[in-house]
Amino acid sequence: MSEDRLFTISDLAREFDITLRTIRFYEEQGLIEPQREGRQRLFTHRDRARLRLILRGKRIGLALSEIREILDLYELARDEASQSLKLLQLLSDRKKQLEEQRHDIDAVLAEIDTLENHCRQVIDTMTGKEATT
Repeated sequence: MSEDRLFTISDLAREFDITLRTIRFYEEQGLIEPQREGRQRLFTHRDRARLRLILRGKRIGLALSEIREILDLYELARDEASQSLKLLQLLSDRKKQLEEQRHDIDAVLAEIDTLENHCRQVIDTMTGKEATT
């Protein structure tokens, strides 16, 4: 793929299976900055790569502010090590948060199992009493 190729908003929406509105939103947030030819937005390979990173960050649960910070680190420093350190910290924090949520979910599921078992015992007891009366 040629580095000077430009992509339309429809090209990117189709490629990433997202809506045009989503891409416009990221543009409004300043995360991507397409060129303009009249009313048409034209995106560079840089915009496409940034969009891929934005979507990956959203998929793992990062906030837009965190994604912006990672993108800005690269733009300001052109230092992949700084960007990687920041991303590693964000990933570690997100992983910890998800593990805590998983623990909470496991506790809720255990409580539901207990309540279901109790309800079944009550029903079995009640239906057993009715059968003998």
